Amino acid sequence: MREATLNDVTSAPAGSVAYFAERFDRGLAALIEAVAALLVLVEIGVLLTGVVARYVFHAPIVWSDELASILFLWLSMLGAVVALRRGEHMRMTGMLGFAGPRTRALLETLAITVPVAFLGMILHPATDYAMEEQFIVTPALEISNAWRAAALPTGIALMLVAALTRLMRLRSPKLVGAAVALTAAVAGLFWLAGPVFKPLGQLNLIIFFVGVVAANVFAGVPIAFSFALATFGYLGLTTTTPMLVMVGRLDEGMSHLILLAVPLFIFLGLLIEMTGMARAMIQFLASLLGHVRGGLSYVLIGAMYLVSGISGSKIADMAAIAPVLFPEMKKRGAAPGDLVALLSATGAQTETIPPSIVLITIGSVTGVSIAALFAGGLLPAVVLGAALCAVVWWRYRHEDLSHVERTPKKEIARLAVVALPAILLPFVIRAAVVEGVATATEVSTIGIAYATLMGLLVYRQFDWRRITPMLVETASLTGAIIFIVGCATAMAWGLTQSGFSRDLARWMAGIPGGGYGFLAISIVAFIILGSVLEGIPAIVLFGPLLFPIAREAGVHEVHYAMVVIFAMGIGLFAPPFGVGYYGACAISKVHPDEGLKHIWGYVAALLIGLVVVAAVPWISTGFLPF
Repeated sequence: MREATLNDVTSAPAGSVAYFAERFDRGLAALIEAVAALLVLVEIGVLLTGVVARYVFHAPIVWSDELASILFLWLSMLGAVVALRRGEHMRMTGMLGFAGPRTRALLETLAITVPVAFLGMILHPATDYAMEEQFIVTPALEISNAWRAAALPTGIALMLVAALTRLMRLRSPKLVGAAVALTAAVAGLFWLAGPVFKPLGQLNLIIFFVGVVAANVFAGVPIAFSFALATFGYLGLTTTTPMLVMVGRLDEGMSHLILLAVPLFIFLGLLIEMTGMARAMIQFLASLLGHVRGGLSYVLIGAMYLVSGISGSKIADMAAIAPVLFPEMKKRGAAPGDLVALLSATGAQTETIPPSIVLITIGSVTGVSIAALFAGGLLPAVVLGAALCAVVWWRYRHEDLSHVERTPKKEIARLAVVALPAILLPFVIRAAVVEGVATATEVSTIGIAYATLMGLLVYRQFDWRRITPMLVETASLTGAIIFIVGCATAMAWGLTQSGFSRDLARWMAGIPGGGYGFLAISIVAFIILGSVLEGIPAIVLFGPLLFPIAREAGVHEVHYAMVVIFAMGIGLFAPPFGVGYYGACAISKVHPDEGLKHIWGYVAALLIGLVVVAAVPWISTGFLPF
């Protein structure tokens, strides 16, 4: 969600400091966005070239993955800069609605000054880290690793500049001064209290990883910076660990090659909406079920299932479906609140459908096979979808469809032919992975090439003017996601080094009920974590800690992945804290209050479906290829 402080920025009078800051900000933003967009294009080109060279010409390019990895770190850091400037870093804003205007304005400004504090403190260690990396030579390209590592201090410095520029453009100098003074005062108090923290031992985990994180998250500070600041404070004030180590863990978290699939699938999601492929699928489904009571609601559930299998981005899914279905559903008398409630519920239901970004992330941080996760995620989503369909049937069993005409069979056949290329795309993607044509990272490039050709040759809908904004949007969302992964990785490492993982394993091993008791505790924990931290941060932070415990408890890792992803999704898309719910409201242009009385039936259905998936492991593992 965007940070509300963007609304507090105004055009400044000519000649003022804010005026020059605004001009500088626009010029710098144009340059960074252009470079970030170019990096997305180059990544697509490098990976697609690697696939063609290996599979078509049987001549693998040995340096393609290495080059892609180097460029990916630069893309992630520059994307994080774009996201910070636009206010698109993930943050929890639910509590801000309860604050008064003055308090809210102060908290919104703190959402800028707190990241400034962290960026200012971590810049020097990041620079030292990049200089240390110059003595390492990459194996394939045989160049200094400093070319890659330099992305970290460069991105941090640019984020610092972007944040300071936003502060200079705010309309209230007194508010900025108060936020800066408060941030400096709290940082100073923690520094002075350093000698007090060291003897506290494990109690510091609660102070920093619960207290500091919670205070920042609920105050509206972006989640990535909340994690990073807590980790920096814990390591700097309670241990002798050099901050170079934290930068190294940040680098490690952001450098998994599997995560390169994230920007490519985000771009693919935007591409299928732009080329009309999503609309073609929805129109075909609507022609089949439009005459049935609640038919368009069934279409919404089915369309989210199909589109999720292509885009991997929930925001892209919702943006592709809502504008097509909602006008007709409203004409038939559906309440806007029910529509947004169902849209939000399907967001949670389809979290496990490949190529879900959450699946890719969980595979990268836990070592679980991406191919196995892709195969295991399809049927569990059907179970939750069936539960949602049961609620739709009950609510719309008396719907009056006397004015709705049944679509002729010839028209259904025509729409089926039109939709066929779009419907085939999820199967093309999955077949490419299963048959070994491309890895889970590379397969997105095949999808992009396929969608481009279909848009140009079949659907004749390809707006070249939208490509650059789509590339910039891809870079921004990528930066927001991958920077969170890096910060959460550093925080998880800090928790592991403190001995917390051993204590957690010992406690979880003592839970009664064996594997099912462990699953029950995990469901409750991830629903809460999903609502507060959002999905990816929760997965990255606790996945590496809990998956080994699940194996010891006898729970299959793919089964456990499906359970925690659904639990996290329910927390993410359910009010009052779930950010996904408010994203659905924003896309649907429906006030959040209208959906509250409708959503709880769908949430109950999702919980029932989750219990079924947790109780029957075969649903998740029955179709695994090994």
